[in-house]
Amino acid sequence: MSTPEENEQKTSGTKTAAAAGRRPMIEAIGLSKFYGPFAAAREVSFSVSEGELVAFLGPNGAGKSTTMKMLTGYIAASEGEARIAGHNMMEDRIAGSRRLGYLPENGPLYPEMTPMSMLDFFAEARGIPTAKKRDHIDRAIDICDLSSVIYKPISKLSKGFKQRVGMSQALLHDPDVLILDEPTAGLDPNQIRGVRDTMRRLAETKTILLSTHILQEVEAMANRVVMINEGRLVYEGDVETLRKTGNGDLDEAFHSLTHADSVKTA
Repeated sequence: MSTPEENEQKTSGTKTAAAAGRRPMIEAIGLSKFYGPFAAAREVSFSVSEGELVAFLGPNGAGKSTTMKMLTGYIAASEGEARIAGHNMMEDRIAGSRRLGYLPENGPLYPEMTPMSMLDFFAEARGIPTAKKRDHIDRAIDICDLSSVIYKPISKLSKGFKQRVGMSQALLHDPDVLILDEPTAGLDPNQIRGVRDTMRRLAETKTILLSTHILQEVEAMANRVVMINEGRLVYEGDVETLRKTGNGDLDEAFHSLTHADSVKTA
């Protein structure tokens, strides 16, 4: 039987999942990625429970994108295991990918296409049956509020609309899990508001891991925070506890944790 001290050493993501009685939908289990002697990520472990929207924080170059690529099976981990809805993303990637929508930073867009023609292309590529294809496309258009630009060339769209087009392709097959890498990067305040509204709607029915280095995103949307620095986990817990780490200031908490050597959990 585990002692109270041993139980306290477990990750807060695991404790949160157990306490809520919800299954983990995204699991990083000791993930590491080495490029020669350089560690882009080292022994990263956390989980995101069904129905959560978790902010994945860290400064530029901290290893967020590398960790997300391992979680999605886009790159292989050097060590550890990534699971989506219980599927090992190296051993059972096809089954896991059916449950996953992934928006990489600077995701794939085809400027000569319209959003409609691009979604039609991705629907074919994903093997969505012809009889259901239009329903899937219409739902993605509605969620991402693209109806006003659906027949315009992607090259002519604002960056905010381009981000929504990228998100729509991630949603096309109606996945349970979304992994979004910096979806508001480079947007102006009005565009950020539009993307946030979309993510709030998605959070009603999806499990979301949202990578960002913008602390306002955390306050606006997140249930919980995972933070890494120099490839290592430095915080996992709720937003209020993170704020207390910085004496009531999220900016100060971020600064102190990304300049600290020790791993902290809440």
